[in-house]
Amino acid sequence: MSFNKIIIVGNLGRDPELRYTPQGNAVCNFSMATNERRRDKAGEQQDITTWFRITVWGKQAENVSKYLAKGRRVYVEGRLHVEDWSDRDGKQRYTLEVNASDVHFLDSATDVEGMPARQSGGQSAGGGAARGAAGGG
Repeated sequence: MSFNKIIIVGNLGRDPELRYTPQGNAVCNFSMATNERRRDKAGEQQDITTWFRITVWGKQAENVSKYLAKGRRVYVEGRLHVEDWSDRDGKQRYTLEVNASDVHFLDSATDVEGMPARQSGGQSAGGGAARGAAGGG
């Protein structure tokens, strides 16, 4: 048996984009960044940003589109897939894609750059209470 699950806590890099498949299924995409600090070979602190492309389906996709915006802090669980492609110069590139099974809103919109609140924080895209990043209740 094999298992593919990723948990990410980070911030939206752009507003979510909602669309519908020809069969009427909602699908929402957004980019998300995580940041960490590491020391380089010279011992200097370096900020490392990792970007993910997130895909959410169904009612959860509609809620994400309705309530999340660029800069919002979120918790995402899902399956990771690495998409490789070549850019215009023929250089090999990689995109980290996550098919989300769970999305939880971790902050209120007013905590991010003074934006007006679109929804109170601590909500899941499914409407329930948010869980902590460790998955506890």
